[in-house]
Amino acid sequence: MALRPVQVNIKALDASAVGRFWAEALGWSAYSSGVTTYVGPVGGLVWPDPVAVCVDVVPVPEPKTTTKNRVHLDLATTSAAHQAELVARLKELGATLADVGQGDVPWKVLADPEGNEFCVLEPREIYRDTGPVAAVVVDCADPRAMARFWGEAMDWALHEVTDDHAVLRSAKGVGPYLEFLRTPGVKTVPDRVHLDLLPYPGDDRAAEVARLRALGATDLDLGQGDVPWTCLADPEGHEFCVLAPS
Repeated sequence: MALRPVQVNIKALDASAVGRFWAEALGWSAYSSGVTTYVGPVGGLVWPDPVAVCVDVVPVPEPKTTTKNRVHLDLATTSAAHQAELVARLKELGATLADVGQGDVPWKVLADPEGNEFCVLEPREIYRDTGPVAAVVVDCADPRAMARFWGEAMDWALHEVTDDHAVLRSAKGVGPYLEFLRTPGVKTVPDRVHLDLLPYPGDDRAAEVARLRALGATDLDLGQGDVPWTCLADPEGHEFCVLAPS
């Protein structure tokens, strides 16, 4: 039994506009079905995507606070020129430069039109085959503990773990990485960005949720009501959802 991350959930006041931004940013397509805007690779809607961890933008009534998100996306580039071109294009799409205390670093920190921070990385060999999203990055206090929980929760392989950094990726060696980065501070507001996980065909969602609780996840009431997914929090309080196959 195991779960797989299938999408990054981003909350937005204007889900359609933020979805269009991310589609343009990633070179993907935006699909609106119901109230959310799903962003995935071009070529027609495929859910779940067999390689990419896609983006689902969900409308909410509350704007983002000034607190930095503790989950963000890192975007991959192939050269210094590509990085500069991508940053310039993202600014034209409505992104703004963001200062999160990063200092003098080779990557660029930006925010989407509703203030969600993300990074445009300088070229790195490790991300040469990830697609446009290099990594989903989670700020945390204890990367080793997070790697233990998420490594048991999902079927992804652990690539690296230290006191400051833990890295997982699909055992098939495709798509983005999931990285846990030791950072100061603690979680104080609900996550604006979180992961959605999905059981494999034939696996029982209720059994998977029970397994996650045994690993240290806790139930989470976000006012979601009677929905076909389950909202949980990991041992450091990061929200995530276990979806039902559609």
